[in-house]
Amino acid sequence: MSSTTITRSEIAGAEALPLLGLVNYQEGSVVSRVVLKREKGNVTIFAFDEGQGLSEHTSPFDALVQAVEGEAEITVAGRPIEVKTGDVVLLPAEKPHAVKATTRFKMVLTMIRS
Repeated sequence: MSSTTITRSEIAGAEALPLLGLVNYQEGSVVSRVVLKREKGNVTIFAFDEGQGLSEHTSPFDALVQAVEGEAEITVAGRPIEVKTGDVVLLPAEKPHAVKATTRFKMVLTMIRS
């Protein structure tokens, strides 16, 4: 059974931090941490255990996914996109999208509210 854990704790300013260490994998779960939240946007890092995902949903704003570890399938408007470490995918506003980890997978999601 999958569960989702969300932590809202911004990172310290003017300090170098290990990106992959900002969120840890949990067996059978999706874990996320909001590392920056502002009126005009936010940045969240996710860790997906293998086989876990986010069900199809929409957002009123564009979002950019940066794959930082592992592999996943991101579906945008019914089109599957295979992503791996180093890839980026734009999730257009109002287009349904979903994420499913094919291996343990970490990504950074940057949402711009405009």
